[in-house]
Amino acid sequence: MHLTLTPKRPRELYPTDILFQSRYWGEVKSRLGWRTYAFELDGAPAARDMLVIVKPFGPNGVAAYVPQGPEFAPPQEEYGPFLERLSESVVEQIDADLTFIRYDLPWESPYAAEMHAQHWVDFPESRIREMRMNFGTERWNLRKAPVDVTVANSFVVDLDGDEAHLLGRMKAKTRYNIRLAERKGVRVEVAPKEQLPLFYRMYVQTAERNGFAMSDYRYFSALFDADRSLPTDPEVVLLLARHQGDPLAGAILVLSEQGALFLHGASANHRRELMAPYALHWQAMRYALSRDCRTYDMGAISPGDDPDHSFHGMYRFKTGFGGRIVHNTGSWDYPVRQDLYQAFRNWEMVLSRHEQGFAAD
Repeated sequence: MHLTLTPKRPRELYPTDILFQSRYWGEVKSRLGWRTYAFELDGAPAARDMLVIVKPFGPNGVAAYVPQGPEFAPPQEEYGPFLERLSESVVEQIDADLTFIRYDLPWESPYAAEMHAQHWVDFPESRIREMRMNFGTERWNLRKAPVDVTVANSFVVDLDGDEAHLLGRMKAKTRYNIRLAERKGVRVEVAPKEQLPLFYRMYVQTAERNGFAMSDYRYFSALFDADRSLPTDPEVVLLLARHQGDPLAGAILVLSEQGALFLHGASANHRRELMAPYALHWQAMRYALSRDCRTYDMGAISPGDDPDHSFHGMYRFKTGFGGRIVHNTGSWDYPVRQDLYQAFRNWEMVLSRHEQGFAAD
């Protein structure tokens, strides 16, 4: 497949249900100091475009990041050759001395069918995945990133019925905890942006409790301050679960035309017996249903029922809501300057798997 990139203004990106490839996300990242680029993919079977964001790291490095993109996915056997051609075009188009390009691919994993059918609890090791990805390429230069920047395994609830249908599909314990929270007086409300500091305080508690790296408050502020003036821009909603006015849990929900994404969540350290996160997710699902969304993406989960996986707690909690696990291809790198890339990779490999490297905010 012949592939070339035609530059366009980031504000002219086509509407998409992938938040991280949207015009709005480019606005968010611009506020946080990233340089944004947009390209039309000429040669793809259908009209597609792509958001690329660029930021320096360290004294000499420059990273280009394609968040949850490109949206267009070739046949699985063409994943590697397509990314190779795309990468060479990106290097030619971007006026920066790039160290590497990172793709956070939204494409279905080539191992998804086996993982579902054979109940695998994780992907094959990176060496095996790299061999498969690079098959058919000329340079054999695609590397599995040490961390997946957003989500390689997510839990998605199909909003394909009324509230009774959705509740009936949940596990009995999940339904019980939702009703317990309601009986105990937990109420979930759509909160104004002015209450974002309440959410952030709970977010800090959650990060400290679970040991993951925190994003700055300015990142969360940018989510609400970025321009959303077009009808096709996503809706960004702050939900707070309270008990007698006391905030116990919160969520930032992003709704596109087709789906709702649980982008960030937080919970307080106290009154956890009131099961506020259960009420919060149920209200988020109800809100998405009222907006005619077809899916509710609950975010990260372990690939399978593996008690040793760091996300197994999310697996136990989220699978109670009656959805399905989606296995995507994850984050892949195309090194340009091998020495600087290897130094960055070595640094990133020592980070906790909960952290997100250069692309956190």
